[in-house]
This record gives sequence, structure tokens and C-alpha cells, in this order.
Amino acid sequence: MTSVLFTNARLIDPEAGTDSLGWLHIADGLIQGTGDGDAPTTDAQVIDCGGKCLAPGIVDIGVKVCEPGERHKESYKSAGLAAAAGGVTTIVTRPDTLPAVDTPETLEFATRRAQADAPVNVLPMAALTKGREGREMTEIGFLQDAGAVAFTDCDHVITNTKVFSRALTYAKSCGALVIAHPQDPGLSHGAAATSGKFAALRGLPAVSPMAERMGLDRDIALLEMTGAAYHADQITTARALPALERAKRNGLDITAGTSIHHLTLNELDVADYRTFFKVKPPLRSEDDRQAVIEAVRTGLIDTISSMHTPQDEESKRLPFEEAASGAVALETLLPAALRLYHADQLDLPTLFRAMALNPAKRLGLESGRLSEGAPADLVLFDQDVPFVLDRFALKSKSQNTPFDGQRMQGKVISTYVAGKKVFRSS
Repeated sequence: MTSVLFTNARLIDPEAGTDSLGWLHIADGLIQGTGDGDAPTTDAQVIDCGGKCLAPGIVDIGVKVCEPGERHKESYKSAGLAAAAGGVTTIVTRPDTLPAVDTPETLEFATRRAQADAPVNVLPMAALTKGREGREMTEIGFLQDAGAVAFTDCDHVITNTKVFSRALTYAKSCGALVIAHPQDPGLSHGAAATSGKFAALRGLPAVSPMAERMGLDRDIALLEMTGAAYHADQITTARALPALERAKRNGLDITAGTSIHHLTLNELDVADYRTFFKVKPPLRSEDDRQAVIEAVRTGLIDTISSMHTPQDEESKRLPFEEAASGAVALETLLPAALRLYHADQLDLPTLFRAMALNPAKRLGLESGRLSEGAPADLVLFDQDVPFVLDRFALKSKSQNTPFDGQRMQGKVISTYVAGKKVFRSS
């Protein structure tokens, strides 16, 4: 395999928490060494980074690829190309497909398609209950053997606590990670916005932020009972943070993530019923957004993900209440995250701790690091270059992004997976 020496690079090391100029050498798909000062003499291909940022590739938990069932919205090929263009070297796919990924056979089909078509690493999650219906748990052990890295029913909250507790207990016995969507489904049913003055003025059906807190409280109680490994997919409100902090302080095996949209947008962005801003859970208040940013800074919230959810034009060009939720974000995750860097709210090592290191650690991966022996999954990017986002230039089959036409700052120059260049900007 190609041996490459990156010199004059601004190394973003989330493990050490450093941001410094140096060099990095990769060969045989692994990082061979890194340091500051003069680079070692080698016969490797030398790439002068010109002071641009070199960081671990992003590990994105919660990507929806619409195979099987809705390939017209997103395929493994288009999602893989979008991921590479966005500096995402590992996508962890959701099982909310048609049909759901709830059997080893469906999982193996998805894995084969991913290996054949995607230029990045693809790790599949499987459903926790059959059909994601919350009635009967899946064959967790068999699905693990088939390659499932975690188990989730996505935004279908399991309302039967006995079923959920049994699934958590079984997952614990298998050493499996359960990813849940903290939300009280009764309160949140039919909601299109977060309750408050803005939703009332727009006449939109809304949900209280307390629904997220109630859902998390229930899940934490079940964790105390079962001792399972648990990850909350999206924490988006200030109300939920104290419960999360207590659970961590009490020693539960719990981590939490948030989405890039909830970190960079708020409820006012919906404005004139713009359905590209309709996501699940709905966008929150500015106070909630700031609280979640602070939770990422302190490490209370562990991961940032794209929650990439492709939707076609027909499902978005509807009245706001009826439009499908979700937005594509594989290509916009990094430039959107850099908004927080340019606003002096989060530094680059903190961002990559949440986007690369912590997701990798939660899944037991060796990636997400710049240390010797780690996989050479890397992203080289210019953090300062400005551009106006054109959604029709995105590599995803669906272009339902809320950032269309917005001024962004920061673009990927090249992406490497196991030392192989899988993307280079034109």
C-alpha cells in the first residue's frame, strides 16, 4: 500500500487534546508515527499540507441509508461518496429501512451492498425489536455474529417497559450496545415543533422539552435495573442534561449524542414553514442550543452525529405538519461544526473528540485517533475557506439540507480510509 508522509500539517489530536503543527506518516493502512519538528527521512510520498488541518476521519453514528426499500432516496454508493466528501470515514447505519434490518439475512444483504459500493467503512446497526414495533426483541446474539455493532429501534420508542427491560437484559448478557431515542411518545406524537411562543404563533402542533427529559428518566431507571450499555442518540434540551449528569455520576454505562442540526440551528430557523428544517426531535430554543453546546464542551454529551436522513422532494414539499422529518448531513457535518469553531464556542480537538474519538471508543473501534498503530482514516481540510452551499451539488441522492444557500466556512481537501485516498476536492 502507498506510504505517505504529511508535512507542515496542523494536527488535530482529540486524544491528546492538542492542535499543533507537525508531521504524520502512514503506511500499510496504519499510522506509523507522528510528531513535531523535522519530519523523518523516508521514501514515502510527501504531501505538504501548507498548514491545513489534518484530523482523524469522522465516525458518524446514526446514518440512514435507504437500502433495502427506498434506494431512490439514498444508496450505499451515494451515501459513501457523500461521506467521503464530508470527511466521514466510518458510517454507522440505522436499521429503519423497508423492511427493517431485524434478521441476519437482511443485515448480511446490507453488509454485502455496503462492501461492494461504499468507499468508506460501513458498520451496520440492527433493530432491537422485530419490525421496530416494540413487541418482540430480535435475535441479538445472531445479529451480533452477523456484524451488528449496536441495536436500536431508532425513533420508534419502545413503550412496553417489560419488553424494553428484557431487551436490555439480553443485550447486557451479550455485551451489546443499545441506542435509544429519549422521548415520551405520548407527549411527542404528531409534534412538528417545540412548544413555546414561536410554535403558538405559527399554529404548529408542538411538544414540550420535558418529553425528552421524561423519556431519558425512564431509560435511566431501566439501566439501573439491568446494567446494560446504553447510548442516547440525541439529547437536545437543557431539561435532560441534569438527569444525564446524575446517571454518569452514579456509574451507569451511559453515553449521549446530539445532532449537528440541534447544535447549529434553532426553532426560529423554521421561519416561513420551511420543511427542510423539520427534523426529529424538532429544533429547540436558543437557550437549549447553547446548553447543549456547553454540554459538548464539557464532555457531558459525548458525540456529535449527522443524523443523516434522506427524504425525497415529494415528502418534503408538503404543509409543514405533513412533511417528512429529517435532513441530509454527511457532507455538511464538518462545515456546520466549524461554525462553532469560528464562533469560539468549541475548539477543534473538542469537536473531533465528539465526532471521531468518542464514537469510535463507544463502538470499540481503534479509529478516531492520530496515535501510532491506529487506522489511517484521515481528513485533510481547510478550516477557513468560505463557500455558499448549493444543495444540488451534494453527492447524496436526496438534497434535503437546511443549509442550502447559506454561507459556510471550511471544506474537505482530501479523505483517506485505511491509507487510501477516497476523496479529493476539485
